[in-house]
Amino acid sequence: MSRICAACGKTPMSGNLVSHSNIKTKTVRRPNLQKKRVELDGKVVNAKICTKCLKTAKKDA
Repeated sequence: MSRICAACGKTPMSGNLVSHSNIKTKTVRRPNLQKKRVELDGKVVNAKICTKCLKTAKKDA
């Protein structure tokens, strides 16, 4: 299963962890996805939604 938000399309981002001695190691920052029943395009579906979209949807409702 992909790690993509169904509402906004947010995907994982890559970056570096930088130590005190300036050694860089690759890391992945993933969006905080939650499985929720939401209405998308007029249909109620189980979808993975990031918490920022959930907060916005809750505020709009």
